[in-house]
Amino acid sequence: MALTQNFKPTISISPFSSSCFSSLFSHKTDRPFSFSSRIHNLQYPSLSLTFSGRLFFLPSVSRIWDALTGNNNAREAVIAIRRGMLLFRQGDVSGSLAEFDKAIELDSRQKAYLWQRGLSLYYLDRFEEGAEQFRLDVAQNPNDTEESIWCFLCEAQLYGADGARQRFLEVGRDPRPVMREAYNMFKDGGDPEKLVAAFSNDQENEYFYASLYAGLYYESQKKSDAAKVHLLSACHSPYGQRSDDYMASLAKVHCICRNWSSE
Repeated sequence: MALTQNFKPTISISPFSSSCFSSLFSHKTDRPFSFSSRIHNLQYPSLSLTFSGRLFFLPSVSRIWDALTGNNNAREAVIAIRRGMLLFRQGDVSGSLAEFDKAIELDSRQKAYLWQRGLSLYYLDRFEEGAEQFRLDVAQNPNDTEESIWCFLCEAQLYGADGARQRFLEVGRDPRPVMREAYNMFKDGGDPEKLVAAFSNDQENEYFYASLYAGLYYESQKKSDAAKVHLLSACHSPYGQRSDDYMASLAKVHCICRNWSSE
């Protein structure tokens, strides 16, 4: 995930060069490193840094050392995660899950951070396991709005929207206005149309996320026609078409899994 011009972190990494660090963790840098996309891609949170008020996690020195020199399983797990993310982007959800599970077998430390696995489980209708994965992730990153929402989405399929809301996984405040509004909508109930309207004239990424989560909210309410409208809008939006954001790929995968035409 390349740093955007919006970010000007004032840190240095030593003794590793920046190119070494970038190469080592490129499997988790698939998406823009900005507030416009999900940012919790590092698999080994231990050390934390704050960029513009948002908390980021860096791997501990010992685990960096694992990947650089001493632990073949850790390196293979990293490769498996990268393969899984690529397969998901290509629409092979089952294949992506197999790779994420392989990563856990190789390095059990990965399981608590594999939000990508939770998304794959959702699209394979393995909702109980998906909810468990998102709850594990939030235990490590208690400010992750999107994982809270995805836990709700899994549990809404198991217990209904009202039952899922009773179990709602509360997290800290998201710095992104669109995600704060989406979070409140899922947590307390709300109008997806108002969410989309509120961000229809804002930045491309905000309209995309408003459309994505409006569609997912309708799906949790068993309103598939309304869900289809907004998920297709997310796919067809400029951000959905051009961004490397993993969630832009997810919108396309969602439509493929539901057999919704892009025409």
